[in-house]
Formats: sequence, C-alpha cells, structure tokens
Amino acid sequence: MGTPDFAVPCLEALIRSAHEVVAVFTQPDKKKGRGYKLAPPPVKELALRHGIAVFQPETLNDGEVLRVISGLAPDLIVVVAYGKILPKAILALPERGCINVHGSLLPKYRGAAPIQWAVLNGEKVTGVTTMRMDEGLDTGDILLKAETQIEENETSGELFDRLSAMGAQLLLKTLQGIEKGDIIREKQDDQKATYAPMLKKSFSKIDWNKPAAEVHNLVRGLNPWPVAETTLDGKVLKIYKTKPVLLEDKAAHPGEVVRLTPFVVACGGGSAVEVLELQLESKKRMSSADFVRGYKLSVGATLG
Repeated sequence: MGTPDFAVPCLEALIRSAHEVVAVFTQPDKKKGRGYKLAPPPVKELALRHGIAVFQPETLNDGEVLRVISGLAPDLIVVVAYGKILPKAILALPERGCINVHGSLLPKYRGAAPIQWAVLNGEKVTGVTTMRMDEGLDTGDILLKAETQIEENETSGELFDRLSAMGAQLLLKTLQGIEKGDIIREKQDDQKATYAPMLKKSFSKIDWNKPAAEVHNLVRGLNPWPVAETTLDGKVLKIYKTKPVLLEDKAAHPGEVVRLTPFVVACGGGSAVEVLELQLESKKRMSSADFVRGYKLSVGATLG
C-alpha cells in the first residue's frame, strides 16, 4: 500500500526479492497539469509495468476493501506513504501484521511530512524507521532504524530521494528479520514524540528578520514544494537555493540586497544569505547570476 515517489523503491525492492507481491493498493488517479488530465500515482505505474493487480479505493471503511484483502490472503501488508488510515479490521487481517516504512527516526516526526520538517528544523541527523502498525498515527512498535546525516545545504527533495532508497533496504532487512523471528519490537516513548504536519502554501513566506540559518532551512525545507518566497517590486520571487554567508555591512536591514555578485541578502541578527537559485513571477527558474544580469536590480533594494 503506497502512493508517491517515496514508496516506489520499496515496491521495486519487493518485486526483485523472493517475496510475492499479490496486489498493490494506492490512491485514486488525480487530475494534474494545465489540461487537468488524470495522472496515475507512481506506485500504480510501477505495479502495472510488472503485471501486479492494482486497487484504488476511495475509502477503506465500506467493508469492500476488507473483503478484497481477505480474498488475497496476504501474510503481511507493507505500507509506505499510502495516504489513508488503515481501519482496525485491516490491521488485524494479515498473520504477520502491517509494516510501515516511515521517513524519520521515530518517535520524532510522526505525521505526513517528516522529511521536510527535519530539514525545516535544522536537524543534523534523520533516518528511516520500520514499525508494526497499530491504530495510532505512526505510534506502532519500532522494528528497525537506519540513520543518516543531513548535509548543511541538502534540500528536502534531495533527502527524500536518499531516504526512499534507505527505506527500501531497511524494509528487506525487516522482512528478513520477521521471517527469522529475531527482531525485538521496541515500544515508542510517547514523551519524546514530535509531530510533522502536512505542508501548506502559507508556510512559504520568508521572514527576513529571522537569522540566516532559519531562512536557509526554510528555503531548503520547502524545496521542491511549496517553495520559499518573498516579493521584489511587488512581484512574487521564489527562492530555491541559498547558503548562509558573512554579512559585511552590519548596518543593512533585514531583506536588504547588500551585494549583487554574488546576490547577498541581509537577514536578522547581523546575518545574511547568498541566493543561488530563484524564479521571478512569470519568469523561468534560473541562477541568481543570470537573474542579476537580466534584471534591473540595485544594491539597497528590499525584498519583502
């Protein structure tokens, strides 16, 4: 059971393994793009390429899905970023339970956007966790974990790709441990739990009064979506990549452009970021060097 790109490596790993994938459950096709054409989830595309039966129920609570899964008689259900809550009856159905691959070191960052919030909060370390699912939100017993360092300039998208690959390897290791019976389940410490809610477009606004480290974390945490943004001459300016740098002009106010080559903007607390990649409203995404060459911008301009 899975839907987005994050779940694809796990399904690929299962297909390549000795395990038999009897069916895939994923979200219904969604309308995308300018033509609003129905687009299948990445997991569905992979499953169909391998001739695996695909189910896309609108709800899991009408009894029909339970009937279908009962007929499939799975030993175990693997859930990776499916996007739906599994009812108690489905959780209890497979003999070996339901196993979830989650993109954080639980109990930290339970919820829909663990990878992005780890970057937004400036974490230095994150990872993936496999757990035995229960009725709570990412509250089940921990099976295995794998850690990784978060690089200083790594974006959520880049970390997402790394963790999805790590998750696939950890899943196979977990299934091997379940078969051998040598995994010791670990209860989660709810006192140490944190929550990672779904991202919203409203998070995008850059507050230049914040220190450069926080601005930088916002930019990389919201890349590739919804993307950090500010305004320039009344137009939306999306910021895709930055790096913290020393602020030479200590008198500069937050949001002030203090240099053009490189493109440096003052932040709070006497700090600054260099803007590396951006996109002005109605223009294409580009490097700041290309932007400065083609746009009439002067030192002292203020980003809002």
